[in-house]
Amino acid sequence: MKCTEVYEQFYHKSPEAVAFCPYRISPLGAHIDHQFGKINGLAIDKGIHMAYRPKQNGIIELQSLNFPKRAQFHVNSVPEYKEGDWADHLRGATKMLAEKYPLHVGLSGVIEGSLPSGGISSSAAVIICFLSALCKVNDIHLTPMEMIMTAKAAENQYVGVNCGKLDQSCEVLSKKNHLLYLDTKDDSFELIPMADTMKPYKIAILFSGLERSLANSKYNLRQDECKAAAYALMGYAGMDYGTFAETRLRSVPVEVFETYQDRLPELWRRRAEHYYSEYARAEAGAELWRKGDLEGYGQLVFASGKSSIENYECGCDELKKLYEIMVSTKGIYGGRFSGAGFKGCCMALIDPDYADEIEAKVTAEYLRAYPALEGKYSFHLCESADGVVL
Repeated sequence: MKCTEVYEQFYHKSPEAVAFCPYRISPLGAHIDHQFGKINGLAIDKGIHMAYRPKQNGIIELQSLNFPKRAQFHVNSVPEYKEGDWADHLRGATKMLAEKYPLHVGLSGVIEGSLPSGGISSSAAVIICFLSALCKVNDIHLTPMEMIMTAKAAENQYVGVNCGKLDQSCEVLSKKNHLLYLDTKDDSFELIPMADTMKPYKIAILFSGLERSLANSKYNLRQDECKAAAYALMGYAGMDYGTFAETRLRSVPVEVFETYQDRLPELWRRRAEHYYSEYARAEAGAELWRKGDLEGYGQLVFASGKSSIENYECGCDELKKLYEIMVSTKGIYGGRFSGAGFKGCCMALIDPDYADEIEAKVTAEYLRAYPALEGKYSFHLCESADGVVL
């Protein structure tokens, strides 16, 4: 790995260990984890590596092979406010961990991502990779849920992204060749194995060539629109409700939405329509996976992508073009934007026998539409994988 080579070149010694956290995809359950919906997820065999050694003086020194500028801070004196660079995620992770556990040992680390960032939860993966190393050098043993919530708190409370727990859960709880079926309201989950009758598949990651940052996108605004829809529906139905910040569409029965949806502003109605239809797709998808019906599952993933465009209104023109191409490409069971859909990438479940044809067709059609992205667009084949080792 390059991170190991760079560590040795920079520090003139070998790293003590290499931490790893996989990226994730979520074929179904898009944009509804922050409303306490249900999700389907898979970790993939690409992710974040960090070569590191402990530092007994408590100093953390970090550099990334994917971003400029080194970061340095002490485990017990993290800057109070974010500094606006890639290392904010790791400052936040340190701060959140230090609130619950005493930290004495720092580390020097070199971080490497094996895919371009955007849409595969790279921010959550780098946080969890770093946290696993920081816990190890301080002899801290987090439970899976502690790891998930500490990583989530770093993004929510320090970086300022109001993400749910989809990304972190997929990266911690997943198991190779199993579908993670998670209820983000109560954190109950099931790992559904591939049925013996399921056709083989691979996971294709198609990078648009455009990177994105959730902190600068409409990600937080979409959450407010969902909450506003929930708040209004509760009011129309005479339901008890608390503060706006505590409100989620999960608290509003679908029957209430069906009764009062016409009273909602059109934007709020479409956001709620996506939530309820995506919730139903996540439930139906889990059962289709259980039965081994990959074709049926893939059609739900395509439907999810369509709803993300029309109802949730995310996705730049480039991602929409990739989605359109995928829908008409033989050998793709199903695909959609990966992650929030504000630039980044698309994911697809594909028939391995058609992998070369799919790559050639999608690449040619996409670059015909966006020739300036040649050299930036990329296609990657992945497998499902286990979550991070705690």
